[in-house]
Amino acid sequence: MAWVPALNAWLVLTRARALEVMRDDATFTVDDPRFTTGRVVGPSMLTLDGAEHARHREPFARPFRRAAVLERFTPVVEAEAARLADRLAPGADLRRGFAGPLAAAIVTHALGLQAVGVQRVLGWYDAIVGAVTELTAGRPLPRSGEEGFAALREALLAGGVPDDEAVSNNAVLLFGGIETTEGMIANALWHLLTNADALALVRDDPALLVNAVEESLRLEPAAATIDRYATRDADAIRAGDLVSVSIAAANRDPAVFEDPDRFDVRRANAKLHLAFAHGPHVCIGMHLARLEAHVALRVVLDRFPALRLAEPTAPRGLVFRKPPVLRVDF
Repeated sequence: MAWVPALNAWLVLTRARALEVMRDDATFTVDDPRFTTGRVVGPSMLTLDGAEHARHREPFARPFRRAAVLERFTPVVEAEAARLADRLAPGADLRRGFAGPLAAAIVTHALGLQAVGVQRVLGWYDAIVGAVTELTAGRPLPRSGEEGFAALREALLAGGVPDDEAVSNNAVLLFGGIETTEGMIANALWHLLTNADALALVRDDPALLVNAVEESLRLEPAAATIDRYATRDADAIRAGDLVSVSIAAANRDPAVFEDPDRFDVRRANAKLHLAFAHGPHVCIGMHLARLEAHVALRVVLDRFPALRLAEPTAPRGLVFRKPPVLRVDF
């Protein structure tokens, strides 16, 4: 753990310390006015802790359990991935032309907004993300953010969402279901397309694809850091301090992962990564995200046996990391 003046925060670097922070929501909380997402969409399971967090999260827990996700979403994900793959042509951008549209279509289905359409949902998403970005930079909440959330709220209430509390939690699912799932798929494709030996192993043994996704999550988590706020003094940390957990660093902890900077689709402990966080705020949509990634990679690799990168690229971003473009030929 280190104090980083440029961040005005403690940066947690090891896997063991990261687990301590994420498990102890009484000492390291998300319930702080500096958490800008809550200022845009209201209190939600993302911005609350303790009993209130559990109450907000509970209605979503059962529908997003693994068995329920596989039963409800597998046919939808397979059909949408196939439809998007049919539209790809040489020179296509697999991030904006495949991973992003797939994530957006599935979250639209999950929120019951099919009648509204993916494009309108994406517009609301962009407005909400833009508002969070502006607030994080210390600027006022833009009107576009207020209008985007208001339109999403109206559509959700009209679709049967019971109240504003549920609206806020659905808005959180919208953000996580698009931003990090798109990054997860794009990063996994990038890892395979830049590691010829690993790609050959996965093509020869498709059963390795699941672990390849976990190894990609370890090396390039779609959300590289998560923030907490200290409620009391703890070691060198003082009450009120920002504590930023580096998921990226924890996932490359040499005490846990041998040769941690290497992409190894056969790594036995790849699933020890913390890409979906841990503790009370472990990602509620992780089973759906995994399903989307598994189906997306399988469809693309099966459909295009000569798939290759058309131009160099790499994941970028301080918090949310993915290739800005993933252009391919086949």
